[in-house]
Amino acid sequence: MKLVAIILFIAMYVGLIALPKRKTIIALAVAVIFMILGILPVKEAFWVVDWNVLLMLFGTLLLVDYFIDSKMPNLIADKLLKIAPNVMWVTILMSLFSGLISAFIDNVATLLMVAPVGLAICKKLKLNPVGMIISIAVSSNLQGAATLVGDTTSIMLGAYANMDFMDFFWFRNRLSIFFAVEIGALLTIPIMMFLFRKDKYPVNTDDVTKVTDYVPTIMMIAHVVFLMIASFIPNKPSITNGMICLVCSLIGMVWEYLKDHDKERVIRVIKNVDYETVFLLLGLFLVIGGITNMGVIDDLAGVIVGIGGNNLAALFTVVVWGSVGISAFVDNIPYVATMLPVLQGVTASMGIDPYLLYFGLLCGATLGGNITPVGASCNIAGVGMLRKEGYEVKFSDFAKIGIPFTLAAVIGGYVFLWVVWA
Repeated sequence: MKLVAIILFIAMYVGLIALPKRKTIIALAVAVIFMILGILPVKEAFWVVDWNVLLMLFGTLLLVDYFIDSKMPNLIADKLLKIAPNVMWVTILMSLFSGLISAFIDNVATLLMVAPVGLAICKKLKLNPVGMIISIAVSSNLQGAATLVGDTTSIMLGAYANMDFMDFFWFRNRLSIFFAVEIGALLTIPIMMFLFRKDKYPVNTDDVTKVTDYVPTIMMIAHVVFLMIASFIPNKPSITNGMICLVCSLIGMVWEYLKDHDKERVIRVIKNVDYETVFLLLGLFLVIGGITNMGVIDDLAGVIVGIGGNNLAALFTVVVWGSVGISAFVDNIPYVATMLPVLQGVTASMGIDPYLLYFGLLCGATLGGNITPVGASCNIAGVGMLRKEGYEVKFSDFAKIGIPFTLAAVIGGYVFLWVVWA
């Protein structure tokens, strides 16, 4: 049955690449087949889905329409256009801005807040938004490993290794993983300068957009504030972030309705939610749960450790780059959960501290998702937003930006971690 699961998993990804307009149907169909065949027991299906991510995505999508209609993204776009000398630097500034935010709150929430600004800029300049939105998505995903609260995998490492918030900056008298990630982020700047080198036309504008409604912006800021506060609460429910996004959005919707009693607008907002992306994520969570249940993730972890052997340099290299390759296609949460105890056991047998390998695992597993449009929830949400605007993103379109971003960021983090922690 394990072989059947692997074949179906590979077939699903081939289908996602070959038929991008049918991604959701393909993922859900494979998930149903997994449950019919018993690869994923039906009774376990509910528990393998990351409801926190789905609630966060759905909740934020409810508010995004109000946020866009309020004209606030257009106002932010006007401000960025005034300080950026050309379109290339607009893209770079937007990407760095999203990366900075995502170091402290979930990257999906970051994307859903920043991407509307990028879309507003592109509409104002009559540009194709694909390159800018992909850059925002991969930058949001890039810095998830920078802090304890930036990504689920960071939270997992912090709990497993008993690390607190400040340990991600300074740990055991050494610079910690935050700086490895930031070096990687800085190395993406020349990558973007090369990728968008033709976008040198000026973007000066005298337009000053008037914001028509500040409530959606206030609720967006409330998202950020409450997500940051929640990150410091121990033993909170796993769906806390999702509920914060959902409740903030519902409060915003109720306020908007009480203001103008426009039922049709509420119905339109609900209908405009990108359900295709939500259900694509649901299908992928179920499929990943199935191959995890079959032990495929365990096998991949074992292969990585087996190749590395007892040589620390080789093991570190395999852990980092193997994690990049696997996380391009496999959800990094079950993978990291599996690898942490494996690496702890290996380093214990070698008589060395595990932190170099822990950080290498986090770096590779977090950044590897940027290689493909389905490698991370953030990428899926970004592609879904573009599809809603009428732009279909191919795997090749995403890879042109995702691969060089990933290589630059991982190389920077790889070198830093080896120099400081080996």
